Amino acid sequence: MNQRTNDYFITGTDTEIGKTFVTAALLRAYAQQALRTLGMKPVAAGAEMVDGVWHNEDVDQLIAASSVKAPQAIVAPYLMRTAAAPHIVAQLEEVQIDVQQIATCYQQTRDLADVVIVEGVGGYVVPLNETISTVDMAQALNLPVILVVGMRLGCINHALLTARAIAASGLHLAGWVANTVDIEMKFFEENVQALKQRLPAPCLGVIPRLPASQMDTAYRYLDLNLLK
Repeated sequence: MNQRTNDYFITGTDTEIGKTFVTAALLRAYAQQALRTLGMKPVAAGAEMVDGVWHNEDVDQLIAASSVKAPQAIVAPYLMRTAAAPHIVAQLEEVQIDVQQIATCYQQTRDLADVVIVEGVGGYVVPLNETISTVDMAQALNLPVILVVGMRLGCINHALLTARAIAASGLHLAGWVANTVDIEMKFFEENVQALKQRLPAPCLGVIPRLPASQMDTAYRYLDLNLLK
């Protein structure tokens, strides 16, 4: 699939480190440039029924941050009910995850928006079933990757290993974002500097822990001009 400017795949150093938060921030940042934006979460595990429709919190956040709307079946083609590792849930709920179907849905979103940001699930090599992982999904989409680094003890090792995995899969690490997970992390700035020196991509921004009332302003901490 041919790449186009401003479409990216978002991965993270772990689960629960702010991938959805940063994806939403990127969508809002591009919307500030008067571009039509759309977020995708192809594989999501954990949903509840609301008014007859299954809802996943991450998917809902991306829908809210997108400036254009698309059917949930396109932006979240594999929305599973149980909150657990996706390969376990897929087997439990008898879901056959197909990366080519995900690529087809992504192709449909490209017709609707100028910018499509696709969020992965968990870390970069999380299994999706017995034979494929998030790596296969990223390769099928053939998008440059933005890495969300959850700033906490151990993040340097996690970030460097993930960057190696991205390179080994043949994809381009376009940039990374430092997202504050542990507000009491010791030597925070020193860790950021260590990552800047070692990761083979620019730091797009350092996002502090924001109160709920300011979550929608996180895009102000990102510099899209650093993306190439």
